[in-house]
Amino acid sequence: MKEVIMLNYDETSIPEATEIQNEMRHRVSLITENKKITTIAGGDISHNKDSDTVYAGIVVLSYPDMQLLSYSLVIGETKFPYVPQYLGFREVPALLKAWEQLPQKPDLIVLDGQGVTHPRRMGIASHFGVLAGHAAIGCAKNMLFGNYAPLGLDRMSMSPISSYNEVMGYALRTKTGVKPVYISPGHKVSVPDSLAIMEKCVLKHRIPEPT
Repeated sequence: MKEVIMLNYDETSIPEATEIQNEMRHRVSLITENKKITTIAGGDISHNKDSDTVYAGIVVLSYPDMQLLSYSLVIGETKFPYVPQYLGFREVPALLKAWEQLPQKPDLIVLDGQGVTHPRRMGIASHFGVLAGHAAIGCAKNMLFGNYAPLGLDRMSMSPISSYNEVMGYALRTKTGVKPVYISPGHKVSVPDSLAIMEKCVLKHRIPEPT
């Protein structure tokens, strides 16, 4: 596994961030490297949009049983502003610190946000996955980029998300009648496998268990 690169984006401008995303997108792999997943993590950030302090957490679960195995929590500081399409620059450095603290890395990590369903195919799951050199999936609560046909109201109804004339992810309704979540690969996972993996993570809540 590639060594994690710790970064600080405090002095990075939005044009510079765009250039970084356009470079990193060429390093994303949509080929599943590990077909035998036994552990899965969920990573997320808590913060106030007007504060420089971020709280990063990663929880590791058994897969597909979804039993808690370990977790990592860190408090970080960031000067990068809260800007849609660029959340990786604000959140990934703290998440990488939480990742480094994990004594045993999971087979795959799910991030609360986009994978390749992003204007430059570089949502937070892709950003994290490329820097960590690890398999990652994005599971977002809101749609950012792409189009999908209406899906059924029943639990586990799904509809492919298309962008750049390709299927890049899926809208998945995890509970009957609730708003879907939006799943896309981040790195080292194929588009179909990202859906198949996340379907097994759906338990009682709208948001799949890892995040």
